Amino acid sequence: MRKRMEKCVITFRTTTGAMAMERSCKESGLPGRLIPVPRAITAGCGMCWAAPPEAREALEELVIKKHLDVVGIYAIMI
Repeated sequence: MRKRMEKCVITFRTTTGAMAMERSCKESGLPGRLIPVPRAITAGCGMCWAAPPEAREALEELVIKKHLDVVGIYAIMI
């Protein structure tokens, strides 16, 4: 069984929003990847961006700068 680790998880209303986050992070060189939304939280599209917790501040800045449509940003163990 895989060891659970804390992650910064960003949820979206739509799949288009999740894909825009993926594209923006790749362009900016920020870490993370798209994963299914964990059961502990909910999201409209069922996909979320998961990244190391130390990247949270940079991700929040990117969301504001690029006007990305997010539902929430969470710190959870997955």
